[in-house]
Amino acid sequence: MTDRLYFRQLLAGRDYAVGDPVARQMLNFAYVIGDRVTGEALLVDPAYRPLEMVSLVEEDGLRVVGALATHYHFDHVGGSMRGMAEVAGISELLEQVDIPIHVQQPEVEWIEKTTGVSSDAMVAHLSGDIVTVGEVAVTLIHTPGHTPGSQCLLFEGNLLSGDTLFLEGCGRTDLPGSDPSEMYTTLTQRLAPIPDDTLLFPGHLYAPKGSAPMSEVREYNYILAPSTREQWLMHYGR
Repeated sequence: MTDRLYFRQLLAGRDYAVGDPVARQMLNFAYVIGDRVTGEALLVDPAYRPLEMVSLVEEDGLRVVGALATHYHFDHVGGSMRGMAEVAGISELLEQVDIPIHVQQPEVEWIEKTTGVSSDAMVAHLSGDIVTVGEVAVTLIHTPGHTPGSQCLLFEGNLLSGDTLFLEGCGRTDLPGSDPSEMYTTLTQRLAPIPDDTLLFPGHLYAPKGSAPMSEVREYNYILAPSTREQWLMHYGR
């Protein structure tokens, strides 16, 4: 990482949204990517108590200029889904700060339905687009499978994977918009160019630690063991 990179991993229910029972149950990670020199920062998956995230950034002397959503699920962008609890997220965030929400184009309609946020507040991207915060460049990688417009964020040797890939396992493929075959393509092709020394930071704390090198994930994550699409779909295609 460069000296000017500002990067924080925040566990909902512990580092912010303390005492929120849904946050404590879901074990979501949210992130902040910023440039210490320009004092600008992006929030990643600001759910539960997004304004607390803004305050944490401001306490460090930076200001929030945008947000990135890895996918549409309520525990990442707020709102509700399938009758589950209502969670604060980008809708509440936009009531206080006028910032763009960067998403993959196929996810726009899903985020609208989940959060009520209009597409006018979102910037729809294609895979390979770059979002900059100061002089820090974040490459957006479209990684469908868990949802149609899931995206991973690559910057300065770090990969924020949302619910696409965990240190152990991957995101579910039995939810609305999921596609098991697309998930296999994502895991074996779309993420294949990511270097082994890249640090993977997932969307949930589903392992004893919060990050690991891609080399370690590739060696030990059981979800990557099948050698063919047929094998993968037989075991995990549900």
